[in-house]
Formats: sequence, C-alpha cells, structure tokens
Amino acid sequence: MAQSLVTELPQAEEDFSRARRFMVDGQLAPNGITDPLLLGAMGEIPREAFLPAALRHRAYADEAVPLGGVRAMLAPMVLAKMIQLALPQPGERALVLSAGSGYGAAVLSRMGLKVTAVESDAALAGASGRAFGFGLHGNRPSMVTADPKGGVPSGAPFRLILIEGAVESVPAVLGSQLGEGGRLLVIRRERGQAGRILMLRKLGGGLTEVPGPDAAGPLLPDFAPAPGFVF
Repeated sequence: MAQSLVTELPQAEEDFSRARRFMVDGQLAPNGITDPLLLGAMGEIPREAFLPAALRHRAYADEAVPLGGVRAMLAPMVLAKMIQLALPQPGERALVLSAGSGYGAAVLSRMGLKVTAVESDAALAGASGRAFGFGLHGNRPSMVTADPKGGVPSGAPFRLILIEGAVESVPAVLGSQLGEGGRLLVIRRERGQAGRILMLRKLGGGLTEVPGPDAAGPLLPDFAPAPGFVF
C-alpha cells in the first residue's frame, strides 16, 4: 500500500521553487533536454506534491524516489529523456501506464496533451487527483484505477503511450492501441541487468524499435511475466 501523499503545498514553497529551477537549469538543460514545452512543464509543476510527505525533500534529486511498497517515481532526467524521445505535440492523445502518483501524466498534460492515466494501486490513483490540483489548471489527466498492462482499449488509438517504469517485455495488446505514427516509450530491462529506454513506433501497421539511452527504473510488478510451469 502506498504512503499518504501530501495534500497541501509545503510551507517551504520558495525552497522547492529554487530546487525546481536548479533541476531544470542544472540537471536537465545541460544534459541534452532541449524541448521548451518539456522544460517549461517540469519547471512549473511542483514535483514534491506527488510524493509522500516524508520524502518530498528528495523531490528534485537526480534519483528515483519511493512511493511506497515496490513503486517509485522515476528520476527527473529519466522521465525527461523518455518524453523528449517521443517528441510529444500539444493536442495529441496520450496514455500513461503504471502512472503512480501522476507526475509523468501531469507533465504531459502541462505540455498540452490529452492524457489518460492508469494505475493499479488505488491509494496512488486517489492521491494523484489531489496532486493534480496543485500543478495543473484546466487540462488535467483522467486517472483510471485498473490493470495497466491491458491499456485502455476503449480510448484507442493513442498517439503516445508512456509506461512509467521498467518491463522485461511489452504486452502486444499495447501496440494495437497505438495509432499510425504513434510512439510507445518504456524502459526495457531483464532482472539483474541495466535498463535502456526503448521507443516503439507504429509504421505501416507494424512496430519499429528505436533504442534510446541507458536508464535506470524499477521493474513494474504489474508487467511481470506470468510464472511458468514447474515440473
């Protein structure tokens, strides 16, 4: 079960604002993140509002931050690299899977995308709505509590699918929910090995792999392969 997330902005708002500016100017921009919409969104959304109260001081560190149990929020640089590789455009329909407390979905919404987010942990999904209230006005993601590996067939086709974590393999059903020219972003890694960002692009009805940079991210339990038979 996830820890309780903050439900009001912290008193040290100015400290977080300075840390947010440093995240953009000291972490993201010097390391190849150039998309102005992405930098603007990550520079405006209070990342601390999407974290458990006891851990919000780690909001702008260059690391993944626990959300409770085995779940974690991706490091800012990892999320930024995934999003930038996809070249999202305002007005596109996006699906965010294993959305956690909703930070990645909030970033895409601030960039002008129409976002549906799916999270299996009811506590995280419920808390995300409160966090959205601090960082977004008007265009907010729609959060669904469900099994993320099945996607949202009723909402397909999507132009962008973002899986917020690492998986060993991508379920085939998700490729069927991409529209022509759509992109799916994920960290792919096997247990015990380093991860790498992968983009799947739908072209001519098929999926083409576009490898991205190495990236660390927690393996998502919802996407774990089914155990095989033991003889």
